[in-house]
Amino acid sequence: MNTALFSTSSAWLKAIALGSLVLLTACERPPMESVQHGYRGTGMVQVYNPRILEDVVAANQVPAALEPASAEGPKAGQIYQNVQVLGDLSIGEFTRLMVAMTAWVSPEQGCNYCHNPANFADDSLYTKVVSRKMVEMTQHINSNWKTHVAETGVTCYTCHRGQPVPKEIWFTADSQPQGSNFIGDKAGQNSPHINQKLGSLPYDPFTAYLLGNEPIRVGATTALPVKGAKGESIQRTEKTYALMTHMSASLGVNCTYCHNTQNFAKWEGAPPQRVTAYHGIQMSRDLNLSYMEPLTDTFPSNRKGELGDVPKLNCATCHQGAYKPLFGAPMAKDHPELQALRAAVAATAMEPAAASPDDAPAAASTEAPAATEPAPATAAPAAAPTQ
Repeated sequence: MNTALFSTSSAWLKAIALGSLVLLTACERPPMESVQHGYRGTGMVQVYNPRILEDVVAANQVPAALEPASAEGPKAGQIYQNVQVLGDLSIGEFTRLMVAMTAWVSPEQGCNYCHNPANFADDSLYTKVVSRKMVEMTQHINSNWKTHVAETGVTCYTCHRGQPVPKEIWFTADSQPQGSNFIGDKAGQNSPHINQKLGSLPYDPFTAYLLGNEPIRVGATTALPVKGAKGESIQRTEKTYALMTHMSASLGVNCTYCHNTQNFAKWEGAPPQRVTAYHGIQMSRDLNLSYMEPLTDTFPSNRKGELGDVPKLNCATCHQGAYKPLFGAPMAKDHPELQALRAAVAATAMEPAAASPDDAPAAASTEAPAATEPAPATAAPAAAPTQ
């Protein structure tokens, strides 16, 4: 018997077995659970991993709401200095919201995260200026983007979850970080990133679609380019797939949560969630352009990205692995002051030289920035995108 040949074969078998185990580490071990999401036999199912789902559920628990405050009594804008929004709330309502915001955003840092403890009316901290804008943004979402958030609405906690900076934000990435060298044009891809689940797809699928307004497409409707036809490049197709990968991971769902397996591009027969997702993309772009970008000069350099841009939001900012943020818990109903843009209330008291540290913190300008008008709830784009 040729022992040397046997030994060599055994070594190869061990190497193959070890390699197979390494490859299998990228797979999710069973058991998996599936939920039918459409007609039987059409492949319209959602697949869940119970072990991952446990962590997602734990991360989407809702804090208990504070007891409602009385609407009676003097208004915050009449008593406190520099209350630029929420001034129409009573002192009780205003204080209740400030306490809630502290718990939602800076439970460890406390009021001093946004306020100068020696003068709560002071605007020297950039975090206070940003928080004003975020209060306006929350009111704008709840008022003007019901096509996406419906009556559930959002609060500061939807994104922050007890952290001063939301866990999921994004910055524009450098598409050619190495400059002009032998690697050629990277086209912003072939570098593993969590945005596209560590794949070779473009690692910044957000700038083009959630800041810019590029068409979301994966292919033309004809086999060959035709003059005047809407043919799509391979690069745009790959960017679209990167965005769809992000949306799928952010919501913890399969592609079939929004798309019809018969034809992903068709709106006919697609689940209603696709229309909701369409409005979500429009909403994200609106918020980034109308509320985040205007804060570029407000944010310090250490809070900006490598190209000097401000943090921006995407699907994961609110959803954080759940098909609905906080699994659809209607936190906003306990805070009607965040449901609509508020009117300012002029101060009637003489302003002292400096506000007392006991004064409640202020909020923002009641004048909402010009924003993109949301499309009607039943509207779908003329040339159907793939989201």
